[in-house]
Amino acid sequence: MPEAAASVLLLRAGLALLAWPVYLLSFLGIWEPFCRKVFFPFFLEKISGVHEKKSKKHKQELFRNLPDFRGPSGQLRLLEIGTGSGSNFQFYPPGCRVTCTDINPNFQEGLSRNMKKHQHLHYEQFLVAAGEDLRQVPSGSVDAVVCTLVLCSVHSVSSTLREVLRVLRPGGAFYFLEHVAAEHSSWTYFWQQVCYPTWKLVFAGCCLTRELWKNLEEAKFSELKIQHISVAIPWMPIEPHIVGYGVK
Repeated sequence: MPEAAASVLLLRAGLALLAWPVYLLSFLGIWEPFCRKVFFPFFLEKISGVHEKKSKKHKQELFRNLPDFRGPSGQLRLLEIGTGSGSNFQFYPPGCRVTCTDINPNFQEGLSRNMKKHQHLHYEQFLVAAGEDLRQVPSGSVDAVVCTLVLCSVHSVSSTLREVLRVLRPGGAFYFLEHVAAEHSSWTYFWQQVCYPTWKLVFAGCCLTRELWKNLEEAKFSELKIQHISVAIPWMPIEPHIVGYGVK
């Protein structure tokens, strides 16, 4: 094991050397604003297309029972954390009332395009908010919360899940699809460890080695369904995923 740890450190250094311009820009305070405003929205929209093709059948299956969580009024009030450019809109049922949230307000172009494309939904509002702080959303006010490829980059997973449970009405559901850490004995996990520091810097805080199923199991859901799946994207160390939903 010491040999493996040494190999990880050596390869991390080599990767950091290759990415030295990003590290320099970060040191100068230039990279983060550029990443959030330009690079990450552009990259995420491109990679979302590839990921969508690979994960579409899983999302179709995941969101199939969304209508079952309509509130007493017969409407489905849905809040999405980390909406990005709105790649999940296609899976929401007609008439669904959607509140979009994202910590990054720079996805507006792609978001507007997807809103026009999916006019079977009612868009309530767009809130600039972190998953850990949804104070603009009243407690118990939504029937469903959706979060896909977001828990990897929130500052606190447990705080985000507490906010999810707060804003959900009793009997409401939290839907998730997230990339997670691989088996510790696998080559995938080895490369996740190698890429971790540079990947987190380049991709706006995305963490490769979070064992998110543990956070979900520790949260106070009355019912929790988690499935471990593979979503392979070439040259990306994010193949292991979890998908499922929890009921408040």
